[in-house]
Amino acid sequence: MDLVLCHTTADFDTLGAAVGLARLRPGCRIVLTGGCHPTVQRFLALHRDEYPLIERRSVDPSQIARLTLVDAQQRDRFGPADDWITQAEHNQVPIEIYDHHPTSAETVQAQETTIEAVGAATTLVVESLQKAKIEPSVAEATVMALGIHVDTGSLLYEGATARDASALAWLMAHGASLSIIADFVEPGLSPTLQGLLTEAMASLQVEAVGGHTLAWVLLRVDGYVPGLSGLAERLISLADADGLLFGAYYAAKEEADAAGLSDRDLSDPAMGLQKLTLIGRARGRVSDRLDWGTVLTALGGGGHAAAASASVTTEDPLGTVQEVMAAVRSHLPHQPIARDLMSSPVRTIRPDTTIHEAQRILLRYGHSGLSVVDEGDRLVGIISRRDLDLALHHGFSHAPVKGYMATNLKTITPDTPLTDIEHLMVTYDIGRLPVLHQGALVGIVTRTDLLRHLHQGQPSPSLEPARLNPPAAITLRQTLGASLSPVLQGILRQITAAAEERGWHLYLVGGAVRDLLICTDPVAAALPDLDLVVDGFFSTAQVGAGVDLATVVKERFPEVDLQIHGRFQTASLVWRKELDHPLAGLMIDIATARTEFYPYPAANPEVEASSIQQDLYRRDFTVNALALRLTNPGAGQLLDYFGGLIDLRQGTIRVLHANSFIEDPTRIYRAVRFAVRLGFSLDAQTEGYIHHAIASGAYSQMQHQMRRAPALQVRLKNELKYILEAPYWESALALLDQLGALRCLHSELTMTPALWQQLRRLSRWAKHFDWPELGPPWLLRLQGLLAAIPAGLRSPLAAHLQLPDRAIERLTNLDQWEQQWQALVATKPSPSQLYAALNQADMPTHLLISARHPRQLGPTLWRYLIQWAPTAPLIDGDRLKTLGYRPGPRFRPMLETLFAAQLDGAIATQADAIAFLEQHYPQR
Repeated sequence: MDLVLCHTTADFDTLGAAVGLARLRPGCRIVLTGGCHPTVQRFLALHRDEYPLIERRSVDPSQIARLTLVDAQQRDRFGPADDWITQAEHNQVPIEIYDHHPTSAETVQAQETTIEAVGAATTLVVESLQKAKIEPSVAEATVMALGIHVDTGSLLYEGATARDASALAWLMAHGASLSIIADFVEPGLSPTLQGLLTEAMASLQVEAVGGHTLAWVLLRVDGYVPGLSGLAERLISLADADGLLFGAYYAAKEEADAAGLSDRDLSDPAMGLQKLTLIGRARGRVSDRLDWGTVLTALGGGGHAAAASASVTTEDPLGTVQEVMAAVRSHLPHQPIARDLMSSPVRTIRPDTTIHEAQRILLRYGHSGLSVVDEGDRLVGIISRRDLDLALHHGFSHAPVKGYMATNLKTITPDTPLTDIEHLMVTYDIGRLPVLHQGALVGIVTRTDLLRHLHQGQPSPSLEPARLNPPAAITLRQTLGASLSPVLQGILRQITAAAEERGWHLYLVGGAVRDLLICTDPVAAALPDLDLVVDGFFSTAQVGAGVDLATVVKERFPEVDLQIHGRFQTASLVWRKELDHPLAGLMIDIATARTEFYPYPAANPEVEASSIQQDLYRRDFTVNALALRLTNPGAGQLLDYFGGLIDLRQGTIRVLHANSFIEDPTRIYRAVRFAVRLGFSLDAQTEGYIHHAIASGAYSQMQHQMRRAPALQVRLKNELKYILEAPYWESALALLDQLGALRCLHSELTMTPALWQQLRRLSRWAKHFDWPELGPPWLLRLQGLLAAIPAGLRSPLAAHLQLPDRAIERLTNLDQWEQQWQALVATKPSPSQLYAALNQADMPTHLLISARHPRQLGPTLWRYLIQWAPTAPLIDGDRLKTLGYRPGPRFRPMLETLFAAQLDGAIATQADAIAFLEQHYPQR
């Protein structure tokens, strides 16, 4: 017997998924393990005969050949059928699970699982039907469509995905009845429920937590009341609350009578216990922060973040409700305040600044407005881009901004909560709110800042669920802790505590956060280096913040090197590799949050102190513009203002700024490196920006700038090194070639078949010989790449890339060596003559020329490398002395002549060599 089990108090999702599986596997039967929702019960009263349902009491457990659990994974969700599951596990009967909830420790051990983060379990079954090309009947399509509608709130719940919409569209195409769906998706309230609604509204408790409105109510009822979930939906809407906990209780004995259960089915049938039903609901943005599913699963219930329920037996219903509300408050993160949103420092101008100059500043920094302050730096007005455009349109570019600025200003403080900020912007249609602290302008919150916080990292409805789910703060903290050694964890705690004492926020930023989110194994996510950023808010100690925090670590670990760089005193803590220390080889960078702009393409950026938002905004790609807050409040919070988490899910490298590749063409190489290394693809728009940058001549601009910009030289060299030393170097070069990005090195450089062969030969030989003289393989590959450009340009480019002097000299003389050796080989010289010529160059030169001329010079060079170069002379200087020869100028020509004769085969043994000496160099 093949059975599909619906969880107790079956809803439309578990029923719809079960019906779909019965269609997928003809002959299997559906078991409702313990009651239904009232609407489901009403539906089945009309449609039961259209589905292969079987009574639980009609099942012979010994005949079960296969079990499939739908819309749940915990055995206690299947009531009395738990015994069947246990027996199936014991008898090794196949068990399969279809579910869209996250797994837990109590999950049934199944041989097959389909568990994915979609809005409804029915969606997963529909996709299986589509894959098998099995079409449902109208009745089957209708109940499956009901399952998706109800569990996704008709695609309005936060957990709804594009896959749910696609499955629903497919079911509609197969005849799902819209009239039946409409009847059961929004059922009316019965007279009993209407009375309870009136009572609930009268006793509803409402409170504000972290800027959100939470409500709860507890009612005593006479017995089991069907339809309470519909009542909770209606109640949260009428109360205009973000989250609601609805509780209803009655004597536990009454439950047994209402459900037709025996006393044995109750954990304790004593009359003093109360049966408490808890229903949690959330709506709007709070559903991203408040997870009812997690809270109520701890009580044996289940559900989603926005809708969940649980039934418990308790002596104190009110105490239980209060405990749940306490858990909800602890799960709900602190609401962001202006300090968390604002951009700082603020770009300001004086009232007498001209319209033309103000417009120039806007364009330079990419702002949408400017704050106007007087001589005492007191805020007197704000001028927007719209104001400037209007003045310029009327020809007043010479006029001062004081005539056009807004002076009736709404301002906020650093502690103004997000909800108040949003209210001000919506009510007064304000695009920017100045942040004042003790009368001083310390920051500004714009619409963009607000929207980034409201929507940061939210999953797009069009995305397929992928390798990671949106991480909670506690999950990220746990993952970070698991990826760090105990010693490093202690250091990070020490730095974090020091930042909190000073009133600063500390963030882990960039690639370390990206790798934490990608890697499913925390141990495998071990972070080699850490980049930390200090956001000092509006503190005057910002500039030295990194050094201040690094000094705390230096005092504890005197062996660590403390290095300080740049105007903003970025501190680097370096544990040298030669140290006998568990952190040997580690580097921790601690920088102050900053912003930057490029005065012209390919220039070095100009840097100014700023906030964490703007610090992330200056970075290259969305997946690198992520930050993990380490300090309280909000420790473990992920900052994702640019959709980096979404791009990680999609496997996409997306650049932050349209002109990014023009400002710094080396970012083209970084984009390719990250894409190939992570197995990602370039976003279509990003690829378009790359083509535009190359077509605009950014590569030639970069070549010009490299002559006087050492920092640009280092950046390009490092990118080439990272690519050419990686195991994926071939894929990266292929993508660079496809994009035309090798033109950044030379306008005509492309990866021809001949060049590919040369680089692959060099790689094989470098691995084969493994001689220290060859240097690192990446450097040999880079020389092979540079050797493909015209001879006169090789050494200048190698010098700009700051290659070693030997490499520059090698590339300079490469053509000369090739011509000399080709001419010599054409004369068919003796081995000794070839050796004398070839021995003047080093090993990397031999490999480069052999790779470039495999047929003309390759065999000769290989004979030199394999046979002649390793040959040891039969007689050396010490042996000449023992033979009676007096040391002097004659020794060198004697030994060279002897070795030449040995290479040419004239002598083969020491005796031959001694005879040769007696013949050609007799002793007097």
